[in-house]
Amino acid sequence: MLDNAILLLEHSVAVLLTFIFHEGNLALFLYKFVPFVLFLELPVYLFIWIGVIRSLQREEYEIPLEQPFLPRVSGVVLSYSEGYEITQTVLSFLEQNYTGHIEIIIAVDGAVQNSETYKAAMAMVPLAERYHNRSILVLPKIVRGGRVSSFNAAMGAASGEFLMPIDADTTLDNNVVQKCVRHFINKNTIAVSGPLRAACNHFSIVSRLQSIEYMISIYAGKLGLAEFGVINNIPGAFGIYRKSFIETIGGWDTGTAEDLDMTIRIKQYLARYPYLKIVFEREAVAHTIVPDSLFDFLAQRLRWDGDLSFIYLRKHRMAFSPGIIGWKNFIATLWYGIGFQIVMPFLIYLYLVYMAVVQTVPVFIGTMMLIYIFYLLLTLVQFVMYLTLLSERPRQDIKLVPLMPLFPLFTFLIRIWSAVANLNEWLNKGHLDSGMAPWWVLKKDKF
Repeated sequence: MLDNAILLLEHSVAVLLTFIFHEGNLALFLYKFVPFVLFLELPVYLFIWIGVIRSLQREEYEIPLEQPFLPRVSGVVLSYSEGYEITQTVLSFLEQNYTGHIEIIIAVDGAVQNSETYKAAMAMVPLAERYHNRSILVLPKIVRGGRVSSFNAAMGAASGEFLMPIDADTTLDNNVVQKCVRHFINKNTIAVSGPLRAACNHFSIVSRLQSIEYMISIYAGKLGLAEFGVINNIPGAFGIYRKSFIETIGGWDTGTAEDLDMTIRIKQYLARYPYLKIVFEREAVAHTIVPDSLFDFLAQRLRWDGDLSFIYLRKHRMAFSPGIIGWKNFIATLWYGIGFQIVMPFLIYLYLVYMAVVQTVPVFIGTMMLIYIFYLLLTLVQFVMYLTLLSERPRQDIKLVPLMPLFPLFTFLIRIWSAVANLNEWLNKGHLDSGMAPWWVLKKDKF
């Protein structure tokens, strides 16, 4: 069977090459293939990596931010049903090398039905006495209200100048608070984020493929976009905000995808106040748990991509104006947010259907092989750049190289599934079927 498959591929490639170089067909082939690669995707990757290189060059010459600045920080651990797993998250706050005070607020959503999580939180309170400049406040929310409710309740109880909410399945490198807080010396900085790593990359193939995605798509992507002032999102798993600004704009809003929602609401001030900054600190690394099975992964992305469509095309569609978010973010959102993340998956579907219907089987298979080879080479180039320019754990990351041949297929699956997620949102209002809040909370959102 394997021999037959190899023969089929060889025959398909031979037929494809004959087709391509037959008189008049080269231009036709380029017309069909190149727009997907050159005009839709390559500019995104080039823009991001130009931003990455520009950021590294700027770091080399700028004056280090080492002025004495030790404000009180309120770290918020958003918990629901994690139980004693929250202890690792709380410990990662306690063990920060930041010498200023860190107030750790453990917001337990639905504390009555999640008594194990509440007990685990209370058991951590005496532990803070062993650490200098650390305190723990447990905030039990009797009735479950969802993540947004926990955000706002914690903000009301926080005494720190800066809010740092993280998920209860996320842990921090010891230098995260120190590296992030120093950017707030600049009064125009309103939010700081950093790289997210997949914490399960030694388990299943699915989780390790997500590790690669987090490295070359999310980490490099956010760093490159932030360098030009057009960062797409401050992730909900980890970010730090100037509390006074968040209070001014009314805190977090009801509904789902609260991280993207907050990012867009911040951007709505950028046309009027272009000096405001969202910073990406590449040395502040957080580690978040990712789905370990394909089913859980697809369920997560069904929510993520559907929520993205909900936020962009429903809730904040009126915000996409140069007069509100500024020209830079307007162009970046249309290009990267709408075009690359929403339109592109449907174009891939149309392209596959067209090729399958119009072309012969050998030409179709051969074309898919060429596309796969191109994306494999593109992945390898980006991964090498990540290892040499960005990775703070290169010996750990290089172990993922054997999975590189699978990553283009994994990326293809993500894009195909993204189209499903968008349709689910448009036809079924999929954002209402979210575990981030109870249905009676999500229903209060007018969208």
